[in-house]
Amino acid sequence: MDLALLRTFVTVHRAGSFTRAAALLGLSQPAVTSQIRTLERQLDRPLFLRQARGVTPTTFGDELAHRAAPHLDALVEIAEAGLDEESGVRTLHLAGPPEFTSLRALPALTPLISQGLALRASFVGNAQEALEGLAAGHHDLAIATARPRGGLLGSTPLCDEEHVLVASPRWAARLGSGVLLHKGAVVLEQLPVVEVHESLPFVSRYWAAVFDSRPPAAGTVIAPDLRAVLECAASGAGLAVLPRYLCRSALESGEIVALLDPPVPPLRTYFLVVRTGTLALPHIARAHEGLLRAAADW
Repeated sequence: MDLALLRTFVTVHRAGSFTRAAALLGLSQPAVTSQIRTLERQLDRPLFLRQARGVTPTTFGDELAHRAAPHLDALVEIAEAGLDEESGVRTLHLAGPPEFTSLRALPALTPLISQGLALRASFVGNAQEALEGLAAGHHDLAIATARPRGGLLGSTPLCDEEHVLVASPRWAARLGSGVLLHKGAVVLEQLPVVEVHESLPFVSRYWAAVFDSRPPAAGTVIAPDLRAVLECAASGAGLAVLPRYLCRSALESGEIVALLDPPVPPLRTYFLVVRTGTLALPHIARAHEGLLRAAADW
């Protein structure tokens, strides 16, 4: 069996689409379609069911992917290891949210550098992007806020982050002590909002969990990095919802103030995700174990 055909098949299986697989492989969509048809003829079995929005693997296709993918990944790893033989350094490709990866994951992995590990980080804006890149072989490990489905990716809960509703002391003084607790979200309707995206993902999640409602305001300041959101909130730009780990120092110093202390604070879980079978590779296993051990203190 032609390994190039098998590689294309696994990429389509992971991507769920001939179009996405073609982009990942650097091929045209007709070339990918032709390769899959060739492999199906060789095996005398259909591998995918064609649908309007992509493809779904047949039972045989699913079984073949589960059996073949770990071995193909291992071959890629062997090839990459050959590139590193002269220096004795193994490279780990890690993907995750920019703030969490910068402030927590990368510092936790730096002790492994002395053991011959090199790090390459990719910052991704959402969980789906991280999981798709991992499935396509662009990353060795991914940190995501969603648990992957299917058997090609395996995940382990890494840690939970608590979300805090914050603002500058000036805005907190305008609200007054205890007003928010008694009157609820209505008192926040006129406050400007600082967020990472126009859809207000952090504020919306907080409002749903704590106030059982949707935030009425649009974002006043949109900055696609939580560290920028923190700085804007501290400077008085408006209220924000931030992970406690990110804003703990600013809370302790008084740069920002927590506007509410709900009995059950909203939480978001991070998952450490790998391709099935790749934990057999020592450098990935060491990084995986190092992150889980560090997360015990997070």
